[in-house]
Amino acid sequence: MPELPDITVYVEALERRLIGARLVGLRIVGLNLLRTVEPEPQAAIGREVLGLRRIGKRVVIGFDGELFFVLHLMISGRLRWSEADAAVPGKVGLAAFRFSSGTLILTEAATKKRASLHVIQGEAVLEEQDRGGIDPLAATAAQFARTLRSESHTVKRALTLPRLFSGIGNAYSDEILHRAKMSPMLLTGRITDAQVKTLRQATCEVLVEWTERLRKEMGEGFPTKVSAFRKEMAVHGKFKQPCPVCGAPVQRVVYADNEMNYCARCQTEGRLLADRALSRLLKADWPKTLEEMEEE
Repeated sequence: MPELPDITVYVEALERRLIGARLVGLRIVGLNLLRTVEPEPQAAIGREVLGLRRIGKRVVIGFDGELFFVLHLMISGRLRWSEADAAVPGKVGLAAFRFSSGTLILTEAATKKRASLHVIQGEAVLEEQDRGGIDPLAATAAQFARTLRSESHTVKRALTLPRLFSGIGNAYSDEILHRAKMSPMLLTGRITDAQVKTLRQATCEVLVEWTERLRKEMGEGFPTKVSAFRKEMAVHGKFKQPCPVCGAPVQRVVYADNEMNYCARCQTEGRLLADRALSRLLKADWPKTLEEMEEE
């Protein structure tokens, strides 16, 4: 799932290729990709790209005349870049956007296609795509604390709610909580001022470090290895593997279609999160599917 670091490097790579270019053609083959009726995507043909931006986990391409393409990659959506005119790939291909500088291809390697394209006219309408979450890297300490405590959730859930925090999903929330040495099941209503400070610092550190890592990996190229599972991660996707800090085996909690990873020794004082009380808590404070988590 592309999250804040991944979307940031996508946007930066597209800025280098698209600013000043014009859309000269497009082909959409994904049956459920286009989620708006007016204006039509063809309205962007011939227009110049003026800017790229990130809204949450969405990539926004801005054309002259305040026309915008908003791409939400969801779980399996990915972007590819070709310097030449390129066709939409079979099976996984959803769309190809041909610019004067090259072709942007959207793919989704999943049976159920959930990626979306919204074509939007006007900044005011574009603002409706913002779920309202604060930018965790730009927020002040007071804003971070106020947002975290504004609703009653586990800290894991709070970090991944787009109406609270912008751009954080399942993968990086696992990494943030491990860095903070904090239980994912800690309730926001019980978190201390010291813990809030630690969590904010861990959030900024993890997101900045991973953004820089991905930038270095990409160089002047285009992101081709976007994944929620990376060997350099501490706990996410590392069930039973040794924690890089203490060596204890990484644990996981699975509920419905979701999974979170943590180190019991570093984060929960050695306790395993696997009892009936946890099941009841997850039922009340956890999305039933990954798709539900992303669509909120």
